[in-house]
Order: sequence, then structure tokens, then C-alpha cells
Amino acid sequence: MRRPLRSIAIACTTMFAAACALGPNYQRPKESIPAAYRFDTAAGSSSFADQGWWHLYQDPTLQSLIREALDNNLDVRIAAARVDQARAVLGSTRLQQLPQVSVLASAQRARTSADQRVPGAPALSNVFSVEGSLSYELDFWGKYRRATEAARAQLLVSQYSKQDVTAGLVASVATAYFTLLTLDEQLAITTHTVGTRQKFVDLTHAQHDRGTVSGLDVATAEAQLAIAQATIPDLQRQIGISEDQLSVLLGRNPDNIVRTDNGQLKRSTESTVVPVPPAGLPSSLLERRPDLRQAEQNLVAANANVGVARANLFPSIALTAAGGGVSSAVSDLFSGPTRAWSVGASLLQPLLSSQVNLYQLELADAQKRQALLQYQQSIQTAFREVSDALIARQKYAEFQVAQQAQVDAQRKANTIALARYRVGYSSYFDVINADRDLFTAELSLSAAHLNTLLSLVQLYRAAGGGWQTEQPDKGATGALPAAN
Repeated sequence: MRRPLRSIAIACTTMFAAACALGPNYQRPKESIPAAYRFDTAAGSSSFADQGWWHLYQDPTLQSLIREALDNNLDVRIAAARVDQARAVLGSTRLQQLPQVSVLASAQRARTSADQRVPGAPALSNVFSVEGSLSYELDFWGKYRRATEAARAQLLVSQYSKQDVTAGLVASVATAYFTLLTLDEQLAITTHTVGTRQKFVDLTHAQHDRGTVSGLDVATAEAQLAIAQATIPDLQRQIGISEDQLSVLLGRNPDNIVRTDNGQLKRSTESTVVPVPPAGLPSSLLERRPDLRQAEQNLVAANANVGVARANLFPSIALTAAGGGVSSAVSDLFSGPTRAWSVGASLLQPLLSSQVNLYQLELADAQKRQALLQYQQSIQTAFREVSDALIARQKYAEFQVAQQAQVDAQRKANTIALARYRVGYSSYFDVINADRDLFTAELSLSAAHLNTLLSLVQLYRAAGGGWQTEQPDKGATGALPAAN
């Protein structure tokens, strides 16, 4: 049995070495890539998205929440399961390139009818057999090699998809966390305003009792108090919804989110615009963003599938070999006279299904064109997202500075109006207007600060950051704290 197996192995090796893989070899498409991003005032080769999220977000509470989300979030775990599936498919596909070896052993005991029995033969007989077989379909046209190439690309697709899910999760947790802290801040502003307006209502009642103000002034003061009080339940509703959203991101059931003192929003009091961090070169975005690498690997797989479809148009060549022994006694099963072997070759050319294979080739070509267009579309979308995030970061920061100046001026005006009202130099409506404008300005400043923070989150995500695996040196500091 060894001689025919050795011969067929040599033949397989020789023909495999001479074989070719049909279909085009993959080459990355040449895209029109700008030299720099629009609105990038800190243009350079380095990008702040190269640093890990644990360097960018310096808040210990936020870091803890992100770590918990990465460990427990169901979307990340689903993506990890898809990676395992793709790895199993790749292993199964690669095995198609190898010879298929099998062993069959059987034992049979039979009684032969007297009418059919050879004279002198026993009525009962035993048949024992052991056979090993080897079959190999030559990958002469590269069908299985292209299939393996496609499966390997799909494995990379699943891995980059997991990285993209991770980056999206980091951005979602940061967004939900900053939103929750902003709602806490707005609730504190509203609660403080309620207390201030309650004192003003008490003051107005006292002046009304002395006959210095009218009942209209008292009713107006009470109405302004009610407006602030009505804002509290709505803010509490938004806080509860945000906590539920963040809980699900963390892999928990909806629950309270504990905030510590380290989790309070910090806002710079300087009237300067925070510099926009560098986004890096647009060409490096193709290697940094997982979704772009995922789109490219989809193109690689589609390109390889074209080769598979072309190979199916050609005949398949198979070699087979079998050897073993058949005997009526187990002791004689491996003796010389009972040995048997066979070798063979076959060529199969589809005829009736050839038209089907042609349509499959057309389908593969169309899928490749679709994958190419989707890759190009993904690149354009990525450049737009970075450009949008850059301008948003710049203008939201400028708006926050202007809003801070408005709040500072409004606080001064409110203090002056209240002092003048106490001594009778200012009308009641001056106090009401100043208090209302201050309350609105403070809420607007809180929202402006949130937009500035979220623009940093969006820029980091758009520039390709957030998917990196945390390194042991947690003490390293990044260029930007999270609450700038």
C-alpha cells in the first residue's frame, strides 16, 4: 500500500507546483487622498488618535466605566464570537487543500443457503476487511487557494469589525457619561435657581405686606419660581434615561450610575479657545480606522471569490488510492495473499451546469465592483467625519468661551439688579429679567461645555482612536484631559 500512496503523493506535489491560481491578485485601489484635512489647524504627521483611550480620558470614573463596558458589553462579546466563527471557517477551508484520508474496517458473519453453497464450504463464514483510502482533488486552477484567501480576508473583517465595535463602545460610554454629568450640573443649576427664586418670592411677599409692591409682582415672582421647579422633573427624567442607557452599555440591567467627586465636570475659566488636537495625515487614516480596514478586507474577499468562480469553469482533477486486506480470519488480514490496492484518476468537466457557473462568475464580478464602491464610499465618509469633527471642535470651543463671557456678565447684572431693587432704585421687572436671563445663560453654558466635550469624543472616534487594547502603564498621561 505504501508504494501507490508514495507515487500519488509525488504526483500531487508535482502537479500542485505547476498549478496556477485563476483570478486577479489583489492590489489596493489608488484613491484620491487629500494632503491634509479641511479645518485642521494642527496639521502634522502624528495624530492624537494614536494614543489609547485611557490616555485621552483622564477621569478615573470614566476609565473604570469603559473597562467594565469592554468586559461585559454584549455587542463586543457578539463581535468576539463572530471572530471565532470566521477562524473556524478559515480552518475548515484550508483543509480542503489537503488530501482526504480515511480508514474503513468491517467484520461480517453470514450463513449461506444450502442451495447456493459450494460443495464442501461451511455453512457459516466470516469476512474481515480493513481498507485505507486517499483522495485528493488537485487545486490546479487555484480554487481552494482563492477560497482560503477569501476566508482569511473574512477573518480579518471580523477582527476589524470587533475593533470598530470597541471604538464605538468607548465613544458611546464617554458620550453617555459626559451627558449624564451635564444633566447633573443642569439639575444643580436649576435647584440653585429654585432656592434663589424662593428667597425672592419671600422678599416680594414681605414688601407686599408693607405695601411697597403690588400683588402682580408677587404673582409674577411665584410664576418664575414655578417655571424653575417644573424644570427639575424633566431633568430627573433625562438623568434616569441616561443612567439606563449607560447601564446597558456596561452590560448591566438598568440601574443607578454612581458618580464620584472625580466625575464632576471641570471647566476652564480662561477666556481662551482650547487648541484642536492634531488629526494626523489623511493617508494614515486608512490604516488606523478599523471600519476602513474592514471595508478593504471585504474587497480582498470579493476579489478572491472571483478566482473561485473562474476556477469552477474548468474541469476538476482528482486522484484516488486505496489499499488494505480482506480475509476470512483476522490473523490473515494483513498477510500477502489477502492484500488489495487500487489507484485511479478522474477528470470532471461540468456540462449542463456550465451556464450556472458563468452566472456565478458574473455574480462574483458584480460583488467585487460593489465591494470596491463601498470601500471608496467608506473612505470619503471617513474624511468627511474627520473634517466635520475638526470644525465642530473648533467652533464649539469658541461658542463656549463666548457663552462663559455672557454668564459672567449676566451674573454681575443680576447682582446689581437685585441690590438696586432692595433699596428701591430698580424696578421689579429688572430683577425678573436678569434672573431669567442668568438661568437661561447658565443652562446654555452647560450645554455648550457638553458639546465641546462630545466634539472631542467624535474627533477621536473619527480619526480612528478608541479600539486600542489598554497597556499596563496606566500612569501615562495623554495630551488632552477628558474635561477640556
